[in-house]
Amino acid sequence: MLLEHRGRRPVVPESAYVAPSAVVCGAVALGERARVLHGAVLTAEDGEVRVGEDVVVMENALVRGRAAHPAVLGDAVLVGPHAHVNGATVEDEVFVATGAALFPGALAGAGSELRIHSVLHVRSRLAPGTVVPIGWIAAGDPAQLFPPDRHDELWEVQRELDFPGTVYGVRRGTGMRTVMAGQTAFYGAHRDDREVT
Repeated sequence: MLLEHRGRRPVVPESAYVAPSAVVCGAVALGERARVLHGAVLTAEDGEVRVGEDVVVMENALVRGRAAHPAVLGDAVLVGPHAHVNGATVEDEVFVATGAALFPGALAGAGSELRIHSVLHVRSRLAPGTVVPIGWIAAGDPAQLFPPDRHDELWEVQRELDFPGTVYGVRRGTGMRTVMAGQTAFYGAHRDDREVT
């Protein structure tokens, strides 16, 4: 399904394919031969989504563009099932495995791999060719790799990356009622979306 959002329509070249159960919403530009499979969502909330050539976004993946952090997928990228690319840049020839998550302001360098359920944290820069192992977290600029059992070491790097400020525009410690009041207002803009024929 193609949706107009905030007056912006998706751009889908003739050579691309969007599955009937996928959603492509707003200022999303697909490259030649891009494939968006069943259940995937590419949504330009208040920023763009740009997809390169020969990209496959697999079932139930999410690619979200934000004003301060557009989502950019280079050429020859695979975004696996249930993966989450939120306001991140993914350079050419990157493999994003099932369930991997990339957060706003992150950059996955060319030829890197984010394996199953790995994370590239906000404002973190993964060097080209780096492999993030299954379930590990990459954080910092340049990114350091942490297994899930080294949370205290990860937190020392992660704290300075400012997740609440980067993602929600609030200070750390802001209550969930305040955070969610902003989020419900922001996503309420989708009530005016219109299907593009």
